Amino acid sequence: MGRLARLWARPRPRLLSLRTTFAVSFAAVTAAVTVLVGVLSYSAAARLVRVDQESVFDQVVQDLRDEVSQHRMAPEDFSSSAPGHDLVRPARTDVQVLGPTGAVADPGRPGLPVVSGDRRIAVAGPAGRMVLHKEVSVGSDVYRVATVSLGGGRGAVQVAQEFSDTEDLLRALQQRTFLLMVAVVVGAGLFGWWLARRITRRLVILTSAAEDVARTRRLGIEVPVTGYDEVGRLGRAFDRMLGRLAQSEEDQRRLVQDAGHELRTPLTSLRTNISLLRRIDELPPATREDLVADLTQEARELTDLVNELVDLAAGQSDNEPPQRVDLADLAEEVAGLARRRTGREIVVHAKGSTVTDGRPGMLQRALSNLVENAVKFDRDGTAPIEISVSGFTVAGPVRVEVLDRGPGIAEADLVRVFDRFYRAADARSLPGSGLGLSIVREVALSHGGAPFAFPREGGGAGIGFSVGGGAAGG
Repeated sequence: MGRLARLWARPRPRLLSLRTTFAVSFAAVTAAVTVLVGVLSYSAAARLVRVDQESVFDQVVQDLRDEVSQHRMAPEDFSSSAPGHDLVRPARTDVQVLGPTGAVADPGRPGLPVVSGDRRIAVAGPAGRMVLHKEVSVGSDVYRVATVSLGGGRGAVQVAQEFSDTEDLLRALQQRTFLLMVAVVVGAGLFGWWLARRITRRLVILTSAAEDVARTRRLGIEVPVTGYDEVGRLGRAFDRMLGRLAQSEEDQRRLVQDAGHELRTPLTSLRTNISLLRRIDELPPATREDLVADLTQEARELTDLVNELVDLAAGQSDNEPPQRVDLADLAEEVAGLARRRTGREIVVHAKGSTVTDGRPGMLQRALSNLVENAVKFDRDGTAPIEISVSGFTVAGPVRVEVLDRGPGIAEADLVRVFDRFYRAADARSLPGSGLGLSIVREVALSHGGAPFAFPREGGGAGIGFSVGGGAAGG
């Protein structure tokens, strides 16, 4: 355990930031590409230079061999003072003439070393015989030397090409290529760092905003992110997410406050009646029955209030999957259930396309609340309660209305009947919690629609909601 604790307490290596990772990666890729291109370019250039130099030397030697094979020539013909000697002395070549014995007759500049192989060529009979020395050191320089026989034992001609200066040139090219690669890599690293900083600056802002939210738990902060690329879209999505979370937090706070306020009245009444139960033996029989009836009614109202609060909370986070729903058939089911419960006549009118995408349980709950609300306010009515379901196009919204002949809704209450726990002045004496229509609003909004209420011509009210033609929202 002690060793495990020490390992756990050991400081973790700090992870590289996205900016550093991007800059290092950019520099590494650039370095790899630069090195590859530099090496390949230098190798190709060096090979071309060497091949070109060898080709020139081979051509000079071949011309010399052709000349001595076709013409009877003596060492004097290749003397540095003889006319026409430039034919065998192109730039960057050196010529040295050997006599019949292999001794130097006309030294080159610089003088070339003569070995036994060169002397044998000088005394050779056939013209054009050759011996090649690939690397001959002359002072601090290196030469490629070819010795060609003049034939008949008359001597030989040595042609030399210096290639150490070519190698010096290639080494200088190699050094410059290396310096260029280093400069490109350093420049790429600096550019990558600048580019990474420019790209990640808005990500840093988003990270700071997220850390501020986690630290302070304040959801109302503004995310200052602009642009229309992926980072800009992420910033706007993050800002919208914070806005919705803040709205959800506010809705929860209001729900808890409103629920606490509404629960005080029935709980106070229950507490008062329960205190009277201690003296129930002293009360007359009629008072006892009234007390028990009050307790039963208050318990029922409290149960209804709790159930509606649960329904409202569940409606905000319903996990029921959307599916194709025929609202006309759903209205018939709700109407049949309400007929059995209340004994009222309820009729359903359907027109147009009434099929849409939605969550059947939530939609049934909203329809039931509308019918129960109509029955409650039109308790003594004799006219049937009407449910109207209408759609205009196959993919368009569907409109659901519940019409009654009750007292109607005042103009000032039309915009507030869907608020939580709101009850009009003439409805406060009726049973209920004031949450039924609020649930209808939540269901409508979650399905891409909206609730509505209007006074019905001839008396009464019409309350309903619309459902969007697309899939139900979350």
